[in-house]
Amino acid sequence: MIYTKIPPEVIKVSANSRSTAVAGAIAGVVRESGRVDVQAIGAGAVNQAIKAAAIARGYLLLDGINVIIVPFFSDVDIDGSERTAVRLAVEPR
Repeated sequence: MIYTKIPPEVIKVSANSRSTAVAGAIAGVVRESGRVDVQAIGAGAVNQAIKAAAIARGYLLLDGINVIIVPFFSDVDIDGSERTAVRLAVEPR
């Protein structure tokens, strides 16, 4: 039997994103799909993404879902320019 891995949904965060709104989106996708990647480029965006992931972890713990957050780098193409993004994989433990 051949299994194909479906790539996770990606939530993109900017420095102007509200961390509580992003946290709600993270929690919703994890409840629905089981995992999500959160992508941020730049110090302000990474700050908001980390705060959102921590808040989302609290939301999910209330539902009995214990998640881990695994950070990694990802190269992305923005208007023909390659940038390095920080990604946070949020998945059940």
